[in-house]
Amino acid sequence: MKKEAMSDRRKFILNMARGVGYAAIGGFLWSAYLDGAKASPLILRPPAALPEEDFLKTCIKCGLCVEACPYDTLMLAKPGDHKPIGTPFFIPRETPCYMCEDIPCVPVCPSGALDESSVIRNGELDINSADMGLAVIDEHSCIAFWGIQCDACYRACPIMGQAITVEYTKNERTGKHAFLKPVVHADACTGCGMCENACVTEKPAIFILPREVAMGKAGNHYIKGWDKKDEARLQDAQTIHTTTDVSRKKAVDRLNSGLEGLLDE
Repeated sequence: MKKEAMSDRRKFILNMARGVGYAAIGGFLWSAYLDGAKASPLILRPPAALPEEDFLKTCIKCGLCVEACPYDTLMLAKPGDHKPIGTPFFIPRETPCYMCEDIPCVPVCPSGALDESSVIRNGELDINSADMGLAVIDEHSCIAFWGIQCDACYRACPIMGQAITVEYTKNERTGKHAFLKPVVHADACTGCGMCENACVTEKPAIFILPREVAMGKAGNHYIKGWDKKDEARLQDAQTIHTTTDVSRKKAVDRLNSGLEGLLDE
């Protein structure tokens, strides 16, 4: 009887210990998940990554893309990184993507989280079609906008003259010198981060953000009239007329009423 009681007691203690351990681990993982979820909008993924929500559902956290990267650009998120644990990411200021022509990190992905078809052009892999993010310039801290000659980001860009160009404008402050201002072109920038890595300021004045964070959205009701593909969306569009107090008047009457107001002043 005594031995059975001791045995039950041990079982009870062991079960309690396991429960506490599982609860601690669960709390730790949940905390890590919440931290990662808060930071996820700013995470930069490997080339050809699916949109973030789909990427997190598809990535199996195998680390094969990280192993395939020859420059140690990619890292796997670990506890404390404030990113979804086990997912690949990179920090351009530390190590940018060096735009490998064969993009070795993409074909090895077994789950499709890195979509190889998205970086294929004319039947071949094309790293220039990758979309890891978009470079954004802080004009207040970029010394080129101060009038100090600097083209570090322009020179570092692997698609020089396309993703980043230099705009020459007169320096009205001195009347003698010219501004050499970098300009980012969203249609060509791949988000590799070489510009951020090369930036000479203490905190980079040019930095990479996920495209959905860096860019706004005009809305589907705006059409680019010079773009035939975009204008084709008007084919099935229906006209909607809105009437206001201003629109009820003829254009000439609106102009005249405005001039009358100015004359009264």
